[in-house]
Amino acid sequence: MRVLILPVLPIALSGCVVAAVADTAVDVVTLPVKVVSTGVDAATTSQSEADEKRGREIRKAEEKAGKEAREREEACRKATARGETCPPPAINPN
Repeated sequence: MRVLILPVLPIALSGCVVAAVADTAVDVVTLPVKVVSTGVDAATTSQSEADEKRGREIRKAEEKAGKEAREREEACRKATARGETCPPPAINPN
């Protein structure tokens, strides 16, 4: 029986098997690096991401200020139409 298995063994361990073993070894070695780099990327913010976030904050603040200005103008217009003085602007603690 051993005599029949020995000639077949080199064919079974051909390049396909060796390549599969090498690919698996590479995957095992690179997996921890990929996991750590993904974690670091999730925990840190790039400069462009920080710039985008700051831009969104500024845009929201400008939209809020614009909305408040339009509301003040509308309130002043209505008060003037009734013959009253314009209400004072709200005090902004920021």
